[in-house]
Amino acid sequence: MSLKVGLLALCFLCSAAALGQSGTSGPILNGQVSVTEFSSHPEFAMQKPMATEQSLLEASTYSWAQGERPLWEVAPVVHHTPLGDSARLLRKEHQSAKKADFIWNN
Repeated sequence: MSLKVGLLALCFLCSAAALGQSGTSGPILNGQVSVTEFSSHPEFAMQKPMATEQSLLEASTYSWAQGERPLWEVAPVVHHTPLGDSARLLRKEHQSAKKADFIWNN
């Protein structure tokens, strides 16, 4: 009995959702051609003079420079150790590390 009630409720909800999708304008497939017209903006691609400069800073002064500086003048030199050298160093440390004096056998 509860399965029939659940199935009936599911069918009712699905039919309500299907009717809700059709909208108030009538059936979906009515055979009429509908043309979508977009609003036109004729001045969008026109060439205009640039606006005057406006400062984004309130009352402070600003400085500017022209040109580029090479990276070697600004950035510090960083030396990266190759991965193979790091692995060899760790292997040597592991071999020279203190070993256990005795072994437990349980």
